[in-house]
Amino acid sequence: MWRIEKVNAFIKKELGSIILKEVDIFPDILLTITRVESSSNLIEAKVYLSILPEEKTEEVINLLKRKIYFIQQMLNKKLQIRPVPKIVFIKESRTAEASRIEELLREIDKEKEM
Repeated sequence: MWRIEKVNAFIKKELGSIILKEVDIFPDILLTITRVESSSNLIEAKVYLSILPEEKTEEVINLLKRKIYFIQQMLNKKLQIRPVPKIVFIKESRTAEASRIEELLREIDKEKEM
C-alpha cells in the first residue's frame, strides 16, 4: 500500500509540472490536480482535476485527452518504475459537492440569525 501512495504523490507532482510547463491551458483557467488513484497493479492511474470556471471543465479535459500521448511520454521519462500507469483524466466531483455543502450551511446560518 505504501508504494502505491508514494507513486500517486509522485505522479501528482510530475503531472502538475508537465501540464504547467508543456500544455497550453487557457490563461483564464485554474486547473488543480486534486488527487491521483493508481490501481493496485499500477496499470492505470486516475487523475482527478478541479477546473475553474466550471463551465470550461469539459473543454479542458478534452484538451488534455487530445494531448494524453505527449503527457504520457513525458511522465514515462520521469518515472523510474515499470509498468508506468496509464493516465486517465477525470473531473473532480468532491470539490463541487463540498462547495454545495458550504453554501447550504451558510443558508442555514442565515436562517438561524433571523
